[in-house]
Amino acid sequence: MKKIGVLFGMENSFPPALVEAINARGIPGLEAEFVHTGALALDAAPRYSVIVDRISHDIPFYRAYLKHAVLNGTRLINNPFWWSADDKYFNYALAAKLGVAVPATVLLPHKQHPEGTTDRSMRNMEYPLDWDAVFNYVGEHGFMKPIDGGGWRDVYHITSRKEFFEAYDQSRDLCMVYQKAVEFKEYFRCYVVGQEKVHVMPYDPRKPHAERYVQSFDDAAIDPALLARVERDALTLCRALGYDLNTVEFAVEDGIPYAIDFMNPAPDADQHSVGQANFEWIVREVADLAIARALEGTKPLELCWANFLNA
Repeated sequence: MKKIGVLFGMENSFPPALVEAINARGIPGLEAEFVHTGALALDAAPRYSVIVDRISHDIPFYRAYLKHAVLNGTRLINNPFWWSADDKYFNYALAAKLGVAVPATVLLPHKQHPEGTTDRSMRNMEYPLDWDAVFNYVGEHGFMKPIDGGGWRDVYHITSRKEFFEAYDQSRDLCMVYQKAVEFKEYFRCYVVGQEKVHVMPYDPRKPHAERYVQSFDDAAIDPALLARVERDALTLCRALGYDLNTVEFAVEDGIPYAIDFMNPAPDADQHSVGQANFEWIVREVADLAIARALEGTKPLELCWANFLNA
């Protein structure tokens, strides 16, 4: 019996719906369940053909467990090795290399020394920093955010140099990026599944979280060429990063979709926040993907972005 496991945390709607959707297909020799594990021996045999990972970014034990599973033949959605290495700044640099529009972005040194380091650890760092160069490149209207954050934690909206330095002083020992704000009229959040399927959703990050997903999509008001570019760029990014499940956000200014956030390998899929139609789409497509991966069997794991850069 092949098993598909769903590894999750505080979610209440997506994981059970995914398990139910897979089992409802009634595929002989295949079933889905919630992952169950404990202390793990080196020679432990894998229990699952496929695992859909929704929580290992918060739990180091789960991340190590998943890497061990991959080593022993389990297919993972998503790749835990790349996810461990990923960060927002590299993603922006990769996007720029691939021809996907991104706002001007600067990597900032830690405001406070990381734990276990001193000023002697920073002897290669320019001091004082050339702040005029930072503002000349990005401007004074932008967003400061952690290099590997999520869920809008420690994100600051900046409208002046004064606000910039106030935010920087609050960033503690986090490594931050500062990015030019996009004056957008349209904003899209795209589910990307299996590096093939794209579901574009109107989205407004300025609203409270429960109200960000716009439930109606007026196709007539959106330029078809813009939507085509959004889909193309979303696929380009997810294929380069090797993610089988991700969300990619685009802010559109003067007809140009700027990729704002695309490091979401465990994207929001809560029924109450994304809306019923979006929820049904993501459950169906992830179920299809997990089933396909289970029926394919083992396959070598690859990190894909280098091939894109060479091309």
